Amino acid sequence: MATLSLEWSDLPVFLAIAREGTLGRAARSLGQSQPTMGRRLRALEDAMGLTLFQRTADGFVLTDEGAVMLRHAERMEAEAQALSRELAGSSGGLEGMLRLTCSDWFGRIVLAPVLAEFHRLHPGVIVETLTDQRVYSLGRREADLVFRITGFDEPEVIARRLMTVPYAVYGQIGRWCPRPGDGEAYPVVVMDTAFGTMPDVGWLLQTLPGARIVARSNSREIQAELCGLGTGLAVLPKPLGNATPGIELLDLGDAPPARDTWLGYHRDLKRLPRLRALVELMIDRLVTKRAT
Repeated sequence: MATLSLEWSDLPVFLAIAREGTLGRAARSLGQSQPTMGRRLRALEDAMGLTLFQRTADGFVLTDEGAVMLRHAERMEAEAQALSRELAGSSGGLEGMLRLTCSDWFGRIVLAPVLAEFHRLHPGVIVETLTDQRVYSLGRREADLVFRITGFDEPEVIARRLMTVPYAVYGQIGRWCPRPGDGEAYPVVVMDTAFGTMPDVGWLLQTLPGARIVARSNSREIQAELCGLGTGLAVLPKPLGNATPGIELLDLGDAPPARDTWLGYHRDLKRLPRLRALVELMIDRLVTKRAT
């Protein structure tokens, strides 16, 4: 029986193309060029003597042989990642890197002071903070610690509620004096359409039924800036609103819905000293705190 030739370094290339569907997207996910990905795929198929993908106008589609390889490649990837996490979780010393991800305003207003304190306590640990909208995978070590406003249901993730963040309505200082049920066409700045169902959006439009949406953004920082420039009213997390110059809190009676913030990390890293030290400091400074 013929033995297929497979290099370990070919697996990320194969998996990226299978998941992304095109060479261009796969190349970007691995930080490679599209021609390089094409050459490596051709070399892999030549070495194995198999056609792993059908080339179509819409992209790359797995052949039957490719589908078989995908099942095994994903198991191999999962084992390699589990080994990496377990080895990392048993390594000692407060040195090395930690990668955490959170929203832009939360990182700047809430986490930055705690991270500065952590650096003073443990200067050998480099904390990398990512604040884009991408959902990072704890299982693939894309992030070591995740902060988000929805809970975690993944069985491999250790999670806890960190804090409750209150929200309020803000406007440019001295410009507006809205009242609950006011039918005036106040301009408002809200979340982008992808997050249009968030509780604060519905609350604002119900409380001010005459309001008209004049701007949207998925960034609370940008909403706060637009509010300060007089573009419109905005519902903001109070830690951000209170720290933004040029705006004031407006009393509309009932407050907008508060939001819980959760932290999560992979269970394989629970013994990693530098992660444990950071989580303990975060909990000590922030857990169950109602930020005002």
